[in-house]
Amino acid sequence: MRIFQFWFIFLLFVFFFCPNAQRMARAFTGTYGINYGRIADNIPSPDEVVTLLRAAKIKNVRIYNAEQSVLKAFKGTGLELVVGLPNEFVKEMSANADHALTWVKDNVMAFLPDTNIVGIAVGNEVLGGSDYDLAVALLGAVKNIHNATKKLGIDDSVQITTAHSQAVFANSFPPSSCIFKDGVAQLMKPLLEFFSQIGSPFCLNAYPFLAYTYNPDKIDINYALFQKNEGIDDEKTDLHYDNLLDAQIDAAYVALENAGFKNMEVIITETGWASHGDQNEPAATPKNAGMYNYNLRKRLAQRKGTPLRPKRKLKAYIFALFNENSKPGALSEKNYGLFKADGSISYDIGFQGLKSSSASSSFLSFKEFRAQMLLGSHLSVFAVSASVLLLLLRL
Repeated sequence: MRIFQFWFIFLLFVFFFCPNAQRMARAFTGTYGINYGRIADNIPSPDEVVTLLRAAKIKNVRIYNAEQSVLKAFKGTGLELVVGLPNEFVKEMSANADHALTWVKDNVMAFLPDTNIVGIAVGNEVLGGSDYDLAVALLGAVKNIHNATKKLGIDDSVQITTAHSQAVFANSFPPSSCIFKDGVAQLMKPLLEFFSQIGSPFCLNAYPFLAYTYNPDKIDINYALFQKNEGIDDEKTDLHYDNLLDAQIDAAYVALENAGFKNMEVIITETGWASHGDQNEPAATPKNAGMYNYNLRKRLAQRKGTPLRPKRKLKAYIFALFNENSKPGALSEKNYGLFKADGSISYDIGFQGLKSSSASSSFLSFKEFRAQMLLGSHLSVFAVSASVLLLLLRL
């Protein structure tokens, strides 16, 4: 009894008096999330989106700005929302702490607690890009936004992050060889040091679709789609990879470890597969997109880690909720949506749309698959029973 009392008092002391043991914000409480992009003029209203997300039982949502119509629509829903500070505001927030405080007040604090805002993503894919001044400003913006949440008393419930593209890496194959690029490392390390202090993860946008599109002669498409394949072996770590996404994630873990941040978690903030593309994007088909997203959904439902970090369950935000007809660039950029602009499904991976869809697919939802398995079992039992009954009647 005395031992129990000692440990109870010790844990209370650690929780209340050790600053590093205090509760830190966690923006991703599940394993499956969605990116709600809005670069389109024909997608459903935010209120309809709430209906869609609730029906799909998706509670982790990321948006790329702090659109007030969305924040109002999410009020009282319980959906967990990460809002974005767009790249065009990063320099301003870095240069002026008062502006950062005002932004957090107007776009986050004003909607709490009714709208469940759990995170702020400061910029997107800033490091590794072509704008050096923007990259230099990122850390200052991150610090000023975080300090604003501290002043407002919401730093223990609103997590600060920023998402990186794979352009920040060098030598990412095999995973064990990955490091940060020379031009990125000098800016990345102080950012990682700050995120380590406040308990934020490393956020990565990872696209096996793009890796395959750029290297179709080197990558087996089944390896990219989570389908049966020979996989690859990393001779340095003696680990086997049966899918490309796991290898991309472990490459990030290796780069973090080489930079001195072995314990930092990697979260996938964007991943997906385009259902339509230009002539030089032949893998962008509804069949492949459905296969990738269906298999990814099953992968996340297993709640397991990667070969290098088996105890850290994989978390991923899917890109994207809708096809976005106003996005610039390749045709594939407009066609990552799990849902079409009218709210119907792009392909069947087990979700229901806002309206019926003519999309046909061989992909079954988990419930449908289980139901068919149970039906098959019952039919087998019935067939055996009927056979036995016929034999008995002949006797």
